[in-house]
Amino acid sequence: MTPYWSDDQVALYLGDMREVLPALAVQADLIVADSPYQETALAWDRWPDGWPTLAASVASSMWCFGSMRMFLDRRAEFDGWKLSQDVVWEKSNGSGFARDRFRRVHEIATHWYRGDWRDIHHDTPRTAYSGPDKSARGRNSRTPHTGTIGAHTYVDNGTRLARSVIKAGAVRYQRRHPTEKPVELLTPLIEYGCPEGGLVVDPFAGSGSSLDAARMLGRRAIGIEADERYCEAAARRLAASPLTLAP
Repeated sequence: MTPYWSDDQVALYLGDMREVLPALAVQADLIVADSPYQETALAWDRWPDGWPTLAASVASSMWCFGSMRMFLDRRAEFDGWKLSQDVVWEKSNGSGFARDRFRRVHEIATHWYRGDWRDIHHDTPRTAYSGPDKSARGRNSRTPHTGTIGAHTYVDNGTRLARSVIKAGAVRYQRRHPTEKPVELLTPLIEYGCPEGGLVVDPFAGSGSSLDAARMLGRRAIGIEADERYCEAAARRLAASPLTLAP
C-alpha cells in the first residue's frame, strides 16, 4: 500500500479501512476509533459493518467514540472486547435541536481491551492540583473493614489522576470535518493507552486530529480515511503542523 501522505512518524492512507487495514498487516499498541454512529440521514453517517472485529486483529486496546444508543445498537459487534471504562467529553456547546430532550453537550469515549488486563498498557495521566497539600503520615489502622494497615507516609506531589470528564471546546471556526475532535481531548486518551514510541492506528482518520496528537506526543501513527476530501484536509494539516515531541 502506498500512503496518501507520510513522514517519519505518520502514514495516512486513502480507502475503506476494511480493505486497507488487512493489507497493512500491522500490530499496534492502541486503536483510536471515531466511526460513523449512523444516527442521522447524512450520506457519510453509515456504520461500516464488522469493523470492531477487524480492529481486534490489529490491537488489544482501543478507545472508541460513540453514543449510548450506538453502543447498544452495535453491542454484538464488540463481542470479544471487554469494557474497562468510559470517559465523557463535555463540549462547550451542544448539538441537536430536539426540544423534547435534554440538550446534548457530551459524547462518550469508551476504552476496550482484549486478553489479560495486566498485559494492556495503561498509564493514567495526571493533572496539576492547586488545592491544599495533602501530605500526611498515616497511623496504624486496625479497623474491621480494612484489616491491619501499617503506618505509611503520603507525599503530595501537586498532581491528581486525570478525571473521567474532559472539558474541551468543539472545533468550530477551522473545522475540517463534521465530527472533528479537538487535540486536547485526544491527548490524554493516547497518553493513557499507548507508550512513548508506540503505534496508534486510527481507522477513521477524518481530519487527522488523532494523528496530529499522536505525533506531538512522540508516538507513531497510521490513519485511514475513506473520503478523499478529508484525507486531503488531513494531509495538509499534518504537512503544516510543526513536529513537537513530548519531553
